[in-house]
Amino acid sequence: MASTLPVLINRTGGTAAALGDSLRAKVEEAFAATGRAIELELVDGADMAEAVRSHRGKPRVVVGGGDGTLGGAAAILANSPTALAILPLGTRNHLARQLDIPLDLTQAAAVAVDGQRRRIDLGSAGDRVFVNNASFGIYTRFVRQRDRVSGPKWFGAIPATWHVLRNMRAQHFTLEIDGATRAITTPLLFVGNNQYSIEPGQFGERETLEDGQLSVFAVAAQAPHNLIAFAARAVVGLAHPERDFAECANAAEVVIDGQGWIEGAFDGELEWLPLPLTLKSLPRALGVVTPRESASSDQNLFKIHDSRTH
Repeated sequence: MASTLPVLINRTGGTAAALGDSLRAKVEEAFAATGRAIELELVDGADMAEAVRSHRGKPRVVVGGGDGTLGGAAAILANSPTALAILPLGTRNHLARQLDIPLDLTQAAAVAVDGQRRRIDLGSAGDRVFVNNASFGIYTRFVRQRDRVSGPKWFGAIPATWHVLRNMRAQHFTLEIDGATRAITTPLLFVGNNQYSIEPGQFGERETLEDGQLSVFAVAAQAPHNLIAFAARAVVGLAHPERDFAECANAAEVVIDGQGWIEGAFDGELEWLPLPLTLKSLPRALGVVTPRESASSDQNLFKIHDSRTH
């Protein structure tokens, strides 16, 4: 007889919150179609870490939420035999899209039950783990302003964008990129888990989540109207590394030097961390569950057999 599968949903964010009172029924219906018995917990975002920790060590645990929720779960499940299965119930669902997890709830539940296990890299900033990226500078102010507006995040993004552009200022960073020191002035420092593309048609995408590298992009200091033009070029893949960036690099480790504290956005969640701050790649630190056809090779599979009769 198959074991009961733990399913933990952050009911306070993104798509989950929009489903309201129908959330439990929708999730139960999706898993009923798989024939797998589940142990469903709907929890507030602040309680997700404790809920995930209580299931660490099991073959797999399903977590529903956005990238911030998944990043918190990844920090707890890192370097353990437990695979993270994803229900994409956030706003943008970057990690789910990267792993080819269907955005349809019923299809995502089927992957969570029957998908294959593989390992992917994580990024860390001090003790903070991220699955997608860490940002410093203008984006942290954007997130703070956006989250002050009640309603959907896209709605709050409009006044937040206007506010940060009107009050934009570049910051000075002293970075050590794989041991080489760089002094950089930038409105936005972006550090991605694995290599992010700026090529046409692939902007913001990652070819793999297993290259053991961080992407480092520091946007060149410029006037607000030029920053808007840069953003438009970047979205269509026409950004020029030499013109638009003060720094473009791949690295295993990046240190932000200094004293005091720095605010960063980690998978869209704000947090203050002490300086100097070391960011590094954590190769293949997290087990995830993906559609079977998405694996690039057999070496991405877990060595631990995930039997449904475990």
